[in-house]
Amino acid sequence: MSMEIVEEKTNPLLHRREAKMVVHHEGSGTPDRLTVRKIASEHYKTGMDQVYVRSIATRTGGSSALCVVEVYEDTKSTGIVPDYIKNRNLPKDQRVAKTKKTEEKPATPAPAAAKPPEKKTEAKPAEKKEETKAAPPKDVKPPAKEAKPAGKPEAKKE
Repeated sequence: MSMEIVEEKTNPLLHRREAKMVVHHEGSGTPDRLTVRKIASEHYKTGMDQVYVRSIATRTGGSSALCVVEVYEDTKSTGIVPDYIKNRNLPKDQRVAKTKKTEEKPATPAPAAAKPPEKKTEAKPAEKKEETKAAPPKDVKPPAKEAKPAGKPEAKKE
């Protein structure tokens, strides 16, 4: 694997160098963070504990990865690195897994889940009664209007 620096700048306030580098990985998959850390620490001649990889991006089917790396001047300066970034840069067997908060959610009892849900039948008949009061009965027909033939008016018989 070969590497080239695309962009590098020094951040004196945070005591670090921020670099964008391209790692060429022809014939193999995208390198993991440990490999990129090792390559960057060898290039900058520092310890791996002073190098943190922020991101690795490879285009689909590509053979080069764009990596954003932060190289700190000393281990004391690495205190500003967020814990999740430190966790990502550890080997997989040393990473701290996320723990779900079980204190907030009480455990649901198993027998309650086995019961079928109860049907609410009280609300539905009340709604039907209201509907039938508003609607006229089906048996009663409205009075029909007498139809007058169109055309000649009726003649009055005397």
